[in-house]
Amino acid sequence: MTARADILARLTGTATPAGIAAEAAALLIAPERPRVDPAQVEETFLARLTLSSVAATVDRIATLADLPAAIARYCADQSLPLTLCVPPDPRLGQCDWTGFTLHDRAAPDEPAALAIARCGVAETGSLVFETGAAAPMLPNFLALHHIVVVPQVVAYLEDATLPGAHPRAHYWVTGVSGTTDIEGTYVRGAHGPRFLHVIRLG
Repeated sequence: MTARADILARLTGTATPAGIAAEAAALLIAPERPRVDPAQVEETFLARLTLSSVAATVDRIATLADLPAAIARYCADQSLPLTLCVPPDPRLGQCDWTGFTLHDRAAPDEPAALAIARCGVAETGSLVFETGAAAPMLPNFLALHHIVVVPQVVAYLEDATLPGAHPRAHYWVTGVSGTTDIEGTYVRGAHGPRFLHVIRLG
């Protein structure tokens, strides 16, 4: 049976019970989630980030004091000015932003915005964000370049659950935005940042 005939059989209700049972059994063969080696959580996360489906670039820093230099390197590589939308997060106050022009309100055509993720997830290469007074959500969707500091990495999606009281909202980002709605051609940044740069802290 061709793929087309198989689809039509499903639509018309003529698919055989045996065929449906075989398909269900095949789904159970694969594990529900990919295994992440506990000793390789960091490496798995970084590898997921560089997959074509996520399309992130990666840098590493030891402390937040190293953050401005890391962002300056990225801006130089991307031919960006040292102008950055920065959240009012008190953790960023220890950084020396000499040479940068900072602001905390993103314009619709914002070149670059900085954010601190709650954590990264090795299983999928996802970034977990939570909103709050020190972590506005809008800049993360307006900027062309989304620069994200990741202070912690967990193995699985379930490990990223929020303890205690939840913020007003939290959201997950896996790679840059993209669509194939335009003549079937993949377009990056169609409804969000076109570039994702992850800076792993620690």
